[in-house]
Amino acid sequence: MSASANIGDLSALADIASGARPVHVICLGLSALDQVWRVDRPFAGGSEKIKATGYGTLGGGMAANAAVTVARLGASVAFWGRAGDDAAGHEMKSAFIAEGVDVENFRLFPDGRSSVSGIIVDSSGERQIVNFRGQYPEAADWLPLETVAGASSALTDPRWVEAAATLFRQARSRGIPTVLDGDVADAEVFERLLPLTDHAIFSEPALASFAGSARDESLAALARFGCRVIAVTRGEEGVSWYENARLHRLAAYAVDVVDTTGAGDVFHGAYALAIGVGLDVREAMAFSAAAAAMKCGHAGGRNGIPDINECLAFMRTKP
Repeated sequence: MSASANIGDLSALADIASGARPVHVICLGLSALDQVWRVDRPFAGGSEKIKATGYGTLGGGMAANAAVTVARLGASVAFWGRAGDDAAGHEMKSAFIAEGVDVENFRLFPDGRSSVSGIIVDSSGERQIVNFRGQYPEAADWLPLETVAGASSALTDPRWVEAAATLFRQARSRGIPTVLDGDVADAEVFERLLPLTDHAIFSEPALASFAGSARDESLAALARFGCRVIAVTRGEEGVSWYENARLHRLAAYAVDVVDTTGAGDVFHGAYALAIGVGLDVREAMAFSAAAAAMKCGHAGGRNGIPDINECLAFMRTKP
């Protein structure tokens, strides 16, 4: 089935564009400062020097990019996270504010160190990433859990486990859907978070690492954790998910790829928004695939993230 299936059922998203439907998403997890080098080809291995054709410094991080996605799509969003009280931390905070993201609970720790990534992007849009995770306290007792009651959905990545579990427990107790960005992490991280997750969406490397295989059959095997949806994004091969004891698939939108950096983060942010506004899973998957595809047509992890009208128009015109 094409990614554009069921497009006529997206009126709830059009209501966001018109301001008729308020939506608020909480995104919790990693914010990183990305230093991006554009090259003709990636490192082949060993001791080597290659020439960069371009360079830039951009805000990044899984939950951080998801938060920017929600803001660009026209909904209210808060980012809950940690950074150092250093130049990188302040640059990230300023970038959030410029995007309209609520940063009241993005804490800059005086003794902390911000997360920074080095990203190599080749001419086909594929990338290699090295990330310093940052150093800051693990405790989450300062987060304002009473405000979760006003959220439409809650998204976390696996980088701040204590806080992710705290947020998800609170959201679950209030009937608010929880969305996990299943990036590569230790098995105990997923064993702790999946029982608190309604919608778990893995990358292929993360699914292979945790389940032993990235094949569709692995999704059904993870149903033991009790998630409503277990999914895996496959880039140009689309997305597969397990729901109601059945396997489902959706094709990707065909686009000319410039840069895949951040595409998964955009998918997750759009998905959390779509689920928060009440779309069914197939509609949410199609909308998220469209947002991620549009991003891939631009260089950088946040460049090219569409607004909601651009995304809906894209879905109407693309097969």
